[in-house]
Amino acid sequence: MTAPSPAETYLQDFHQRQPGATSAAFAHLRAHSTVAEYASSYAALAACVPDAQTPLAVLDLACGDGHLLKLLADRQQPSLRLIGVDMSQGELDVARTVLPADVVLLKERAQALSIDTASVDCVLSHMAIMLMDDIEQVVTEIRRVLRPQGQFATVIGRTGLLGEAKDVLLSFLVPILKEEASWFRFGDARTRTEDGMTGLLARDFTNLQFEDLDVDWEPLPHELWDSLTETYDVDVLSAPAKERLRERLLEALSGLQQSDGTIRTGWGVRLIRAQAK
Repeated sequence: MTAPSPAETYLQDFHQRQPGATSAAFAHLRAHSTVAEYASSYAALAACVPDAQTPLAVLDLACGDGHLLKLLADRQQPSLRLIGVDMSQGELDVARTVLPADVVLLKERAQALSIDTASVDCVLSHMAIMLMDDIEQVVTEIRRVLRPQGQFATVIGRTGLLGEAKDVLLSFLVPILKEEASWFRFGDARTRTEDGMTGLLARDFTNLQFEDLDVDWEPLPHELWDSLTETYDVDVLSAPAKERLRERLLEALSGLQQSDGTIRTGWGVRLIRAQAK
């Protein structure tokens, strides 16, 4: 078994401490693009799974606390066979409490799946592909488990926060991150651009589609801060650095408040769809 990288070790620790952090941030917020609107970014992925009578096997890669799988299970679509994979036991433990017993949950790395070759019709992944090591091997495994013409769909980060709140956050966060020796980057830079993802997927996939989504959010300043503490960039900070960031950020955000005290912001994400060759 391959030893986890420093990034994977951190991610396992984070999700053991804070299972459900991703769904807490995204599951209750509407998402929209120039062509469509979705109940959430998770719902955008669920919509990629056909409501069909024929048998369909669906794999959620880095399934976290099972929110996406729960959306699919709630369809009560008898033809669906649902599988979740995650490398965090903490997330899988939470998922097990909310999902039907027939949903298969596996503690595995995306780079080395135990799932049979050409046994899956749809592979989905929410806010995880851009964090993964050895992304070319991840893509190879996704294609291996998919049947020919199978569907791959993923939501990945695009811009972080939206609007003026992003500029305010980065003006304080970036200098502090540079001071902190514990900070490191996750994943492969190619996942952060359309050209990069096209290059990664072009060999094994066709019909690539990119849809930029804005996830709308109007939090109070303290709600924004609380959510940021459940992001990796803030979580890795030392306690003094985190407190320094909190004080500076809350003071600056007060200038962005609307008449009701909230701040207009959100998250920029990207929905990518492709078909296996």
